[in-house]
Order: sequence, then C-alpha cells, then structure tokens
Amino acid sequence: MQSGTPQHTHVLGFAVKAVQGMQNAIVPMAAAYFSMSDQPWAIFAALGIGALIGLLSAGMSYLGWRRLTYTVGAEDIRVESGILSRAARSVPYERIQDVSIEQGLIPRMFGLVQVKFETGAGGKDDLALSFLSEGEGERLREVIKARKDDADAGVISAGAGQDIQDAMAERAAPEPAEVLFSMDEKRLVTFGLFEFSLAVFAVLAGLFQYAETFASVELWDPEFWESWLAGPGSWLSTLGPAAQILGLISGLVTLAIVGSATGLVRTVLRDWGFVLERTPKGFRRRRGLLTKTDVVMPERRVQAITMTTGFIRRRFGWHGLKFVSLAQDSGSASHDVAPFAKPVEIAPIARAAGFAIHPADGTHWHRGSRKFRFDSAVIELLFLCLIAAVVATALAISGKGSPFYALIIAALGLVLASRQMFLWRFDYNALDPNFLFIKRGWLAPKLEVASRVKLQSVEIARGPIAKWRGYATLRLGLAGGTLQLEGLPIDRARELRTAIVTSIGATDFSELGR
Repeated sequence: MQSGTPQHTHVLGFAVKAVQGMQNAIVPMAAAYFSMSDQPWAIFAALGIGALIGLLSAGMSYLGWRRLTYTVGAEDIRVESGILSRAARSVPYERIQDVSIEQGLIPRMFGLVQVKFETGAGGKDDLALSFLSEGEGERLREVIKARKDDADAGVISAGAGQDIQDAMAERAAPEPAEVLFSMDEKRLVTFGLFEFSLAVFAVLAGLFQYAETFASVELWDPEFWESWLAGPGSWLSTLGPAAQILGLISGLVTLAIVGSATGLVRTVLRDWGFVLERTPKGFRRRRGLLTKTDVVMPERRVQAITMTTGFIRRRFGWHGLKFVSLAQDSGSASHDVAPFAKPVEIAPIARAAGFAIHPADGTHWHRGSRKFRFDSAVIELLFLCLIAAVVATALAISGKGSPFYALIIAALGLVLASRQMFLWRFDYNALDPNFLFIKRGWLAPKLEVASRVKLQSVEIARGPIAKWRGYATLRLGLAGGTLQLEGLPIDRARELRTAIVTSIGATDFSELGR
C-alpha cells in the first residue's frame, strides 16, 4: 500500500454499513404489519418491505464504498467521497489531536474497525474512516501519529513517499507500556451497582408510543387501565390500606432493582476490559464489550484534570478521574481514565499527567463570597414565590384545585434558598506555584485542577449586583475546556488574575508540549 496513493477502505465495509442500515427497516416493517394485521399475508408484506430496504441499503453502501478513497500524503490525510456529487477533505497532520480506533459489534464480526481522527474543533470537523481491517487500522494510526509528531517538530515526515509498511518497520520494536489502572470483573460489577439508571424506562416509553401508533392502544388513558383492572386486576381494589402500602413499597423496590440492573448492564458494556496504560506516545485507554474503543492521548495534550464522586459512592471511598484534553471522547472533551478508583490509585495517574490532586504544603484554601450565595438564595426565593403567586391567582380565578400547590412551590423556594447558603461552606479555591484548584459540592463534591502554564486567558466579569455587592466571576480560558469561579470576593479575583496573568506572560505557548 503506497503512501500518497488513493486507497479504498476494506471491501467488506459496505456489507457492515448495509447490515447497520437494516435498522431503518424496522419501523416501516412494523407499520406495514400492524396496518395489515387483519390480512393473512401481512407478515410476508412486512418481510418484503424489509428485503427491499435491505437491497437498497446494500446497493447504496456498495456505491459509497466504490466512490470513497483516502490518501496518506506527506503533509495531510485526504478523503474523497460522494456518489453523485464529490466531496474532498484534507486534514493537515498538525491539526489532528488524536487518532482513536473503535470497533462495534457488527464490524467486529467482519474483523473491521473504524479509525477516527479528532481535530479538537467539534464532532462536525472530525474525520472517520469506516471500515479498515484491524491490522490496517492500527498501522494507519501509528503512521498518522508519527507524521503528526514530525509536523509538530517542523520537519517533513520521514515516511513521505514510503510504503506505510516501510514506515511501520522503522517503529517495529514493541513499545513498553506501564499499566496505570485497570478494572477486573469484580471491580466492574461493583461500579455498575453504583451506576443507577432509568434508561430502560425511556425505552419502554418509546415502545408504548409505538403501541399507541400501530396497535391503537391508548396506554396513557386512565379508562384503559380501569377497564383492565376491572378484569384480571380487580383483586387489587379489594386490598386494604396496609396491603396497598406494601404494594407501593414493592414498586419502589422493583424500581431500584430495575435501575441498578440497567446501570450494571450499561457499565459492563461500556467499560469491559478497561485498561489505562502509559506508553512512549502517551496514555492509551482501551475498553468496551460490544463496542471496543482504543484511544491514545499524548501527555502534553492533557490540559486539566477533574476528580468526581457521587453521593453514595463517596461513602465507600470511590471516585472517578477525567482528563480534559484537546481531543474529544464520545462528544465530550473529558476522557475517563479512572472512572471507579480510590484516591490512592488516582494520585499516581494525576502525577503521570503532570498534575496533583492536593495543593503544595503551605497553600491556603479560600472560600467564595458569602454575599454571592445570599444574593443567589434571595433571587431563587423571589422567583419561586412569584411563580407561587401566579399559580395561586390562576387557581383562585378558575375555582379549581387547591392553593396548597402554591404553598408547595413557595416551600421549595425556601429549600433552594437554604441550599445556596449551605453550599457556601463547600466552595473552595486554592492557587499554589503550579496549579489552580477548584473544589465545590457537598453531596457529590468535584475537584478541578488546571496547570497555571496551560491557562491561556483570564477575565473578571461583574454584573450590576456583583459590582454593588463586591464580588465577581473569574473566567479562565483553557484549550479543550473552560473553567469558571463564580462569586469570588473582588480582592481574591484580582489576586488570582494577577498571579495567573504572570504565569501566562512567562509561558511560550509555541513551545509548550514540544
């Protein structure tokens, strides 16, 4: 496979896309079957529609495969595609922030992978090649990364004009890898039990919607359930209050079981075989059961770290660590690198990325402004009291309902206002010689750590109330993300701005990370 020569993706890629396109036939097939359910040939009509859509999908996928080529050039990778109208896109190597490999369930059956080139400018500007063989995908990733390193260094790629196989031969020696974090089956199951999810109910709601559309069943009509209960479910109405309360508790327990099971399944599918390694090219993370992903992120592209936890998992000492990077991970600029770990396991990973999870000795933590919290509490209370007044007025005019609902809204305002004042006790920031630390939250505390040399801008923002009350918001520019400290006392905001501006002024960003 000659570098600089247009190449096709794997020939079986069109078959994968054709199979994936068959999901578009599910709704038309169901619609055809239910609309003709009174006919004996309804099932054959539905299958015929599915076969027709499948043939069209296969034909379009094959034509798309024939018309798609990619070229690995000396300075960029170029992809040309389009059946009726042609489109060509070139991405210079220096713009590529990350090259990842993803393998879904269907492509895995064919031994194929998707190679994604992330530019850090948003999903619409990223590039993907679907599908290549596993070996070819890995070779292409290595060549692109090597040429990107050459482009970053300002030299012409040593692989230009060579076969990709020859370029790989220059780097044939296996790279040593240090395992920083991994999750075995026991850890994964424990993690899944903490990942409570009600996604299954969203799926059921979708099925209900289809049932209403195609089966003419009004599942949200109270009369439908009343008529059903009048039959086989009539015995429920004969139960006493104690039994009904027991039924309610059983329903809540069932909800908890379903939510926990759903979270467990999602976690196992997403994080099966989770391994984070440190290689000479950066951090390499692999995970996934049905859809496997393989991401390599250079250390210099880690812009900040985020350490999170949850209300329950915090009581057991479990936390999660994410890297904020220039590249994106599943629609987010944050990469999960240790989603379920103890602080003693997280600290070495943070150090490997050049960060710390604790300020240097002698660094003082500072709280936000109490006035900011008080003003936020008053604003929330007034807003909900206004809503309560509107609701009470509407109920009085209509003569329907009880003013008790308005009192509930006003009580909610008092709760939220009290929450704002309480959160002031858990709003901290600290600045040591190397890092800015932001810690906030009570039930689910969150710690953000940014390197002073990687912050690119700092801004103090103040509205009319903030000016009058003497506090401000500090906005920090960070490649790959943003940081914001709300409600800082104005003196503290100015102190942080001066210190950070000094760090920015002493940093040559053109040389950062070389």
